[in-house]
Amino acid sequence: MPDVRFDKYYRYAELTEILHSYAQEFPQFIKIESIGKSYEGRDIWLLTVTNFATGADQEKPALWIDGNIHALEIAPSSVCLYFLQTLVTAYGTNSDVTRCLDTRVYYICPRVNPDGAELALSDRPKFIRSSTRPYPYDEEPNDGLVMEDIDGDGRILLMRIPDANGAWKICPTEPRLMVRREPTETGGEYYRLLAEGRLENYDGVQIKVQPPKEGLDLNRNFPALWRQEFQQPGAGDYPTSESEVRSLVHFLTNHPNITGAITFHTFSGVLIRPYTDKSDDEFPVNDLRTYQKIGDKGTEITGYPAISAFHEFRYDPKDFITGTFDDWAYEYQGLFAWTVEVWSPQRQAGITDYKYTDWQREHPLEDDLKLLRWNDQQLAGKGYVDWYPFDHPQLGKIEIGGWDTMYAWSNPPSEFLEKELSRFPEWLIWHLLISPRLEIYQASVHQLGDSLYRVQLVVQNTGWLPSHITQKALEKKLVRGCICEIALPPGATLEQGKQQEELGQLAGRNYKPSAPTRRQSDPTSDRLKVEWIVRAIAGSKVKLSARHERAGVVRTELTL
Repeated sequence: MPDVRFDKYYRYAELTEILHSYAQEFPQFIKIESIGKSYEGRDIWLLTVTNFATGADQEKPALWIDGNIHALEIAPSSVCLYFLQTLVTAYGTNSDVTRCLDTRVYYICPRVNPDGAELALSDRPKFIRSSTRPYPYDEEPNDGLVMEDIDGDGRILLMRIPDANGAWKICPTEPRLMVRREPTETGGEYYRLLAEGRLENYDGVQIKVQPPKEGLDLNRNFPALWRQEFQQPGAGDYPTSESEVRSLVHFLTNHPNITGAITFHTFSGVLIRPYTDKSDDEFPVNDLRTYQKIGDKGTEITGYPAISAFHEFRYDPKDFITGTFDDWAYEYQGLFAWTVEVWSPQRQAGITDYKYTDWQREHPLEDDLKLLRWNDQQLAGKGYVDWYPFDHPQLGKIEIGGWDTMYAWSNPPSEFLEKELSRFPEWLIWHLLISPRLEIYQASVHQLGDSLYRVQLVVQNTGWLPSHITQKALEKKLVRGCICEIALPPGATLEQGKQQEELGQLAGRNYKPSAPTRRQSDPTSDRLKVEWIVRAIAGSKVKLSARHERAGVVRTELTL
């Protein structure tokens, strides 16, 4: 078994070694490949996970899973590792895992953005949003505050600077905390707060915050409603302009067997579904209802609320986000796609009734006190650092302290990591097991006369979702119907029927009501039938096959 721990975070070289170790130890289940290169030339690793003895991966329904598209959000790579470990160790003992790998396939990309993660995990970390490519300009900024670990302790905290016009003051009931100065308050001791860092070209008066040279947000670079920089900062030069995003888009569009997609981020402790830019009223009704059912199951298993990006996760009530992975996967690929925000410090501290994106802007002091108690009792004081003096090269005598966001907020602290990772495997297994699954219901031969035979093939969808997955896929004609074929023996002729027949879609069970009524009926819309009339020598064999790009491939052979 690969030497992997779930109480630490791995840099690129270690992660690469671990992933290849899994593939070497479990070749019957895992294949590894690079699907592209990052901006700095690192491989973007992709693991194909299935029981290869039961068929090729592209002939099985698949679920896409990825993580770490944003630089600081490294816990998602651990989510993928933990899930990989679950699959290979539970096969043969857990019936759902066994059925999943025998009949279906996972495509797992643990680290979409290896360059950004290396900066976040370095000994003296640098915090950027995503890729390390200079954007929107190539020249180095040379003015203002540069966020960095200025005292070399491996953390980036806050600096507090005495300032009579400062907006902050020391909390009167808990001196470690900083609270807002009242609107009309005067006569106290006030402070200005800045991210830890150095000042370039400081004139002794004005402090600007220098924008990072690396201004990209890879999760704004997908083709779904992509907008230019003036509309949405960080979106890139054009849709899929970034190699990391282009690699994902190329892989997904060339693997039509993918039936769903889940991208892991941090933090908030929620399961987010599209749309980002419009109301639920714009959804095809059946897709919204199915999304809600999948989300309900996700909440039941993980404990994370399932929410709408547009209705419950907007940073600006008059603006919205576009160019995201999940919007693209739903709108352009017709998949049920989710963004999972791993970890909620608030919930860990006992804060349960809060608005996910609004909390930073406005919350009661009691929440900060709960978080501080959580830090003291559960984190042994490592999450919130008491203010300590520092002689700043430009600002003079200041203090550094406050939350170590990389340790306690952006990702689960290492000692809490495995518990958080354990929330997800059951839902990821369930999410793939609901995919459509093509199976043979009946295959038969009936002799009509001398050397003349009727050959019949009936296939069915045994999965919960329909073969087309979403109404959006039908609306946009993103998926073909089931294709049935017959291969004749030498000398045989096809008297009736086509050698290849393209039929329709196969229904699933996802639209059924919670209880039957007197009007309930279950037509066999989950089955398709095709017949051929064949003239051939008795005892010869015909080969039959049916394939659906999302529901899989089945084959059989009949003797005439």
